[in-house]
Amino acid sequence: MGKKYSRVHHRFTRSDLAHIASIAMQERGLEPEFSPEVHNQLDLINAPGQDQDPAIVDLSGLLWCSLDNDDSRDLDQLTASIALENGSTKIFVAIADVDAVIKKHSPIDEHAKLNTASIYTSARIFPMLPEKLSTNLTSLNPDEIRLALVTEMTISKEGLVEDSQIYRARVINKAKLAYDAISAWIEGVGSAPTALCSVKGMEEQLHTQDQVAQVLRKRRHDAGSLHLEVFQPKAIFKNEAIVGIQEQVQNRGRQLIEEFMIAVNESTAHFLLKHRVPSLRRVVRSPDRWLRIVELARQYGDVLPADPDSKALSEFLARRLKLDPIRFPDLSLVVVKLMGPGEYVLERPGAEAIGHFGLAVQDYTHSTAPNRRYPDLITLRMIKAILQKQPLAYDATELLILAEHCTKQEDAIRKVERRVRKSEAALFLEPYIGKTFDGIITGIAPNNGWVRIFNPPAEGMLMSRTQLADIGRKVHVQLVSTNVELGFINFALI
Repeated sequence: MGKKYSRVHHRFTRSDLAHIASIAMQERGLEPEFSPEVHNQLDLINAPGQDQDPAIVDLSGLLWCSLDNDDSRDLDQLTASIALENGSTKIFVAIADVDAVIKKHSPIDEHAKLNTASIYTSARIFPMLPEKLSTNLTSLNPDEIRLALVTEMTISKEGLVEDSQIYRARVINKAKLAYDAISAWIEGVGSAPTALCSVKGMEEQLHTQDQVAQVLRKRRHDAGSLHLEVFQPKAIFKNEAIVGIQEQVQNRGRQLIEEFMIAVNESTAHFLLKHRVPSLRRVVRSPDRWLRIVELARQYGDVLPADPDSKALSEFLARRLKLDPIRFPDLSLVVVKLMGPGEYVLERPGAEAIGHFGLAVQDYTHSTAPNRRYPDLITLRMIKAILQKQPLAYDATELLILAEHCTKQEDAIRKVERRVRKSEAALFLEPYIGKTFDGIITGIAPNNGWVRIFNPPAEGMLMSRTQLADIGRKVHVQLVSTNVELGFINFALI
């Protein structure tokens, strides 16, 4: 795949890229900075959420741990588990009670509602909530008592969620863990991190959680949940200089959290359904362009049924991943585009659920990241109102408007993050104009095309196309030019 590339000399800096990101946000109707009103409210908040509700359960004695990216400081969820004698396992997931600090219609809440999520670029993170909150007072930080919404699930050894309940609790994070180090330890290629082995019983618990997560994962994929790997490189900085680009690798640590969060989101949807209240659902509709997915499979010598079938599509994707892992991210991207994006919708009590085609589930919501996503904070408030027997935090009309707004802003955020990734890659590649790279054709247009190079992982435009340049073909290309401000990277076939 060629040698490793590093960058020392540079013209643009990390600050320049952060400025490009700010401009891109404003162009998309997002607000990169907090208003004076937000700062005034923030000055009055100097402690985590407090609540003397007698229904709040003390679960501070459980072996709670957080598992996230190495650099994550906004900790939304903790996990804990207890093995049962019949082979089942109790899985506890604690979600930060952000609402205990940030109330609806306050300046901070209005900013969060406007952006609807934290925007992550390598040069700068634009948090949905001020960092004084998201990385401190509303974060489930180690050794701190925090209010949380806990979903307690009993999961059978076959991966079936036998029952679940949701309640308020006090929790303490006993160990702050990171995906990559935990994955290396689980897979036997790395030692146990200090934060893991310094807490008695935590290693055994993490092994149990990993085993449960893998059973959940198998059951989900057997039911037709789709495994997709979309190309999303991340720039690496050393102070102001960009020094590398790397892809996020799917691993056992990420899978552990992914499976438990999916289970919690389903349990949350069922809880809201049981109480017959309107809710904000996360859906991926059955693809209108299914016949184009069928045609795509036919090009690979595979056959899909004429009607949308997530299980058949899942099996096709699994075969392609095994046969051609190098091209799988590009196939994944085509499938994602043909399926259409996820969206938020209002679900009224008794209405037929749209469901989530990609996860092969009927009832699904977003509830596990209230520091980072506004729909999750909305759902948290709805659940708390039910638990406390108070009027609902949002009525159906509000939820309908919010669903449309959150979907619109999510699309804007996706475009901003993609735009900044292009500028990051252009900056990193700038010194290598004239160099050659191995790559793969990912798209063809009448007068040009697109190519993904392997090392460093980046995408760019092919300046011209030929009859020999078919999608999926491995090629050698030369870097012709870059433009950091516009995010352009141009290659030529050689």
